[in-house]
Amino acid sequence: MRRNAENKTLSEQAADQMIQYIQENGYGPGDKLPTEADLSRLLGVGRNTVREAVRVLASRNIVSVRQGSGTFVSEKQGLADDPFGFSFVEDRVQLTRDLMQIRVMLEPSIAALAAQNAEPEEIRQLEEILLEIEALIEAESDYSEKDTQFHAQIANCSHNTVVSRLIPVISSGVTVFAREVPSEEYKQTLLSHRAIYEAIRTRRAVEAQQAMHLHLLYNENRYTEEIRKENT
Repeated sequence: MRRNAENKTLSEQAADQMIQYIQENGYGPGDKLPTEADLSRLLGVGRNTVREAVRVLASRNIVSVRQGSGTFVSEKQGLADDPFGFSFVEDRVQLTRDLMQIRVMLEPSIAALAAQNAEPEEIRQLEEILLEIEALIEAESDYSEKDTQFHAQIANCSHNTVVSRLIPVISSGVTVFAREVPSEEYKQTLLSHRAIYEAIRTRRAVEAQQAMHLHLLYNENRYTEEIRKENT
């Protein structure tokens, strides 16, 4: 049962005030918050209370504390580390297949929304991630983390608050084979990522949807083939 304001501790009330401050001042993931002393003054509470409030928000993945740097809005946007309990699923192969199926259902439409709704700055950020992926692929290095960021940024570009939180969780649960693959597969990944980006950049929603669909189907088939090889 959720505790009402009267039953909350001073630090919990301060944590609620901090969330309101973050929202009202337009802070986004990765943005640095005011210092402990400034927050104490802004919230009208002692520094110890601010310190406890930060701990509360850090435990909820709303803020993150970087020693020597300060307090930042968390990239996890308040999501639990494993909200769907993926870590408890014993059959990792089946889980990966199921997650890939969900992505094929959802992400093509999300890419179309991104082509329609993305702001210029969001497209620029998407391009930055794409260039990092391309550099890793050219070096035949593991690009799975950046790939997750790429798909998360497309979700952000859709301006749908549900999918922008859902897709990073789904993507992080998918096993991606980005090591020891033939050079032609690297080339295919380069082409598909670039096609998705260009369709979003030029506001071609149908093409973005099609490019994402082909990309995900390719990855699904690639995963199935990897599993088949391991089992033979």
